[in-house]
Amino acid sequence: MRTYLDFEKPMAELERKLEEMKALAQENNVDFSDAIALLEGNITNLRKEIFENLTRWQRVQLSRHPDRPYTLDYIELICDEFIELHGDRQVRDDPAIIGGLANVGGQSFMLIGQQKGRNTKQRQHRNFGMPNPEGYRKALRLMKLAEKFNKPIVTLIDTPGAFPGMEAEERGQGEAIARNLKEMFMLKVPVICIVIGEGASGGALGIAIGDRVLMLENTWYSVISPENCSAILWRSWDFKEQAAEAMKITAKDMTNYKLVDGIIAEPLGGAHLDHKWMADELKRTILENIAELAAIGEQDRIDQRIDKFCAMGVVVEA
Repeated sequence: MRTYLDFEKPMAELERKLEEMKALAQENNVDFSDAIALLEGNITNLRKEIFENLTRWQRVQLSRHPDRPYTLDYIELICDEFIELHGDRQVRDDPAIIGGLANVGGQSFMLIGQQKGRNTKQRQHRNFGMPNPEGYRKALRLMKLAEKFNKPIVTLIDTPGAFPGMEAEERGQGEAIARNLKEMFMLKVPVICIVIGEGASGGALGIAIGDRVLMLENTWYSVISPENCSAILWRSWDFKEQAAEAMKITAKDMTNYKLVDGIIAEPLGGAHLDHKWMADELKRTILENIAELAAIGEQDRIDQRIDKFCAMGVVVEA
């Protein structure tokens, strides 16, 4: 059954009536086409009204929708072939990060992404999409492998943050992320980074240094989540909506601040309503950007990548 968020509840009753009407027409062989068309039009208009006026907090909710496509879903839908590679060659394989060689539209890529889970067992296995240090070291190992064989890199970002447990810190969580940042700046192959859900803190940034950094329409990208920001400033999660508005963390905000390079449109109502449509749009965007980046010289690409990130933010000296 479809999951409705709080602000989608007005559509839930109309869609329930639509399904009942279709079932009744089929069971009794009665023509309800006019009434069905009218109800479908009302649903479409209501959906437009709701989704054209979303608050920032509502977009955060959409980015976490339980039916939203994850990295594995996109791999299945856009890859003609995918060979997963495992392990960081030091500690273990981290299932919170998936990576491997992919064939997309006849082109070879190294595809790396963060993966959440659909049910309790999967979420525990994937650590809720929160990578450990070995996850970031695995990602870097695969990036270096891609560089060795001259394969473009695509990363899909969807994490509530790097795992904050004591064992992760003992194994060098901060160092692993910092090394990824340094090394990704100097990669000789094209790098495209796409936020497909949540982009939280260094957990996201650890695989997000690229020539093109893009966001899906209903995603967010920030140093901290609205809930944690609210907990710090108000000592309660009750002010998460105000925090989201003040932080300006949506794809539109990030593009306006020139922190990302563009927005990938989602189907009306969110990516969870049409996985195939969203995957086709993602595939088209990846292939277009790779073609553009391939036309730029290797050193020019690296210089542009460094300049782009160095231009972010403002420093005021006393």
